[in-house]
This record gives sequence, C-alpha cells and structure tokens, in this order.
Amino acid sequence: MKIGNLEIITPVFLAPMAGVTDTAYCILARRMGCGLVYSEMVSDQGINFRNERTLEMLKTVPEERPMAIQLFSSSPERMYKAAEYVASLNCCDIIDINMGCPAPKIVRNNEGSALMKNPSLAYEIMCAAREAVKNMPVTVKMRKGWDSEHCNVVEMAQLAQKAGLDAVAVHGRTREEFYRGHADWDIIKEVKNAVDIPVIGNGDVRTCQDLKNIFARTGCDAVMIGRGAQGNPWIFRRFKEFLFTGVDPGEPTMDERRGVILEHLDMLLKWKGDYIGPREMRKHATWYTHGLPNSAKLRQKFNMAETRQDFIEILKTM
Repeated sequence: MKIGNLEIITPVFLAPMAGVTDTAYCILARRMGCGLVYSEMVSDQGINFRNERTLEMLKTVPEERPMAIQLFSSSPERMYKAAEYVASLNCCDIIDINMGCPAPKIVRNNEGSALMKNPSLAYEIMCAAREAVKNMPVTVKMRKGWDSEHCNVVEMAQLAQKAGLDAVAVHGRTREEFYRGHADWDIIKEVKNAVDIPVIGNGDVRTCQDLKNIFARTGCDAVMIGRGAQGNPWIFRRFKEFLFTGVDPGEPTMDERRGVILEHLDMLLKWKGDYIGPREMRKHATWYTHGLPNSAKLRQKFNMAETRQDFIEILKTM
C-alpha cells in the first residue's frame, strides 16, 4: 500500500503506545516484519520549548524506518511549529496527529480524543500540520467518537481528507469505552466507504483469523496492532507470513522468547542506562511471559530485577 508518497510493503502497523513504542521496541517490531511503526505520542509544547526529554523522543535510528512520529496538540499554531520542526529533522517518514488518546491528563487539555468533541478545532489542527509539512505524508489517528451519543468519526475522517491528510487510522471504540468491550469494525467500514484516502483499522486484532476478518469485513487498507503487540513482537512475523503465504508460523519457542527478552533489555541498557533500562524492562518482561507456566511468580521476580544478570537468572527458571 501507499500513504502519500510512501510505499509500505506489509500493511500491518505497530500502534503508538506511551511507554511501549520506544526505539528498542520499534526495532524489534520492524525486524519481525512490521510494515510501519509509530512513536510514542509527543507533546507539541515540549517540542516548541525544546524540552530535553521531549527531544530525546524524536531521536530515531535507521532500523526503525519507515516510522511515524505522532504529535498531540490543542492549538493549530503550536501544531504548525512542532510539525515543521519535526519534519526538518528528517527523523521519520510520516507526521501523525493524535486524536485518539483517552487518558484523562490528555483530554483535560483538549488534546487527544477530546478533539473528537470539537470538529472545527480538529480541522484547523489538521490543516496546520498539513501546511507545515511539505515533504512527507501527514496522517491522523482517531476514535469512533467521544461517547455512544457522539460517534462522529465518519465526519472527522472526511474533514481529514478535506484538510489534505494522506490517511486516517480508526480505533473502533469511543473515548468513554477506553479499551473495554469489543471494537466496532463496522464503523471502520463506514469510514472506508466515506473517504478516498487509505483507512487503517485498529482494535481487537490478535490472531491471524482476526486479521483476515477485519480486512474482509471493513475493506481497510492496513491494520494497526496495539495491545496485542505488547510483549509480542512475533505477532508481526505471524501476520506478515500469513498475509503472504496463508500460513501461520505459530508461537515462538521458549529459547527464542528468552533471546528476544535479552535483546530488548540490551537495547534499553544501551539507550537508557543501567538504572532506567532494567526498570523499564520489568513491564515488558511481564508481558513477554504472560500466560506461561508460573507467570505470576515470574512477574514477582521481574519486578525486583535491577541488573542484566538478574534477568538472566530469572530467565533460566522459565
């Protein structure tokens, strides 16, 4: 598929997830066959004030490409400046706009999914990003709507197309649903029927059968994987092989699981240091081993791990 002038081989993407989709995990996903990865969402104000921690989030490596940097904002003027700056860095292939995050601290500032309540402001923000970025695609990720009484994603997707955006990703839940219940794939189909730009479906795709079903049911151009990819970069290998051959290669072996956990840890140690690296790895290790025998005991051990050797000793007990 193509998004603007960007050609993507595998139409299965890694969704932006705060605290998850950093450089280390994006590299792992790409190695497994993910077609496009998204950064954690980045604050326009942090960029415009040149906040050191925010600017670190914009640093990428070639192994992540193609990738999208996702920005969140409540101001067209701030979005213009932030998008223009990010584009100037040549650190990514797509600028994406967040209109889907349900976190209270985000929506309190009229950012994320709060923009679903304000189509005129959302449109201005999309136009600002499009005007600021000339040399790469601009996309948006949004939800079904704010709540069950206000499911306006079709209207919002049409505004995205009118603003000149190159694709829209749709999570089939409202903000009020957060991640509860089942994603509404029918609304993704409605969006697909209402716009001419590519539509990326998101929500409840965890198996090869799910992947087959969402493509068939919605007609979407690509699928975005979020929680199903936590601790599970192999999902991209399975989905890619299934798409191209019709065969699911299955779950990783225990040895492969151990190897990827250590590889992930080593990247975190490299980029985040001996103190932060192991502590950030704790949640990932818990996800990697979820559902395995004695996973509860493993979780307790991982949550106390402080060094690479600690993780090695725990992995020996798997």
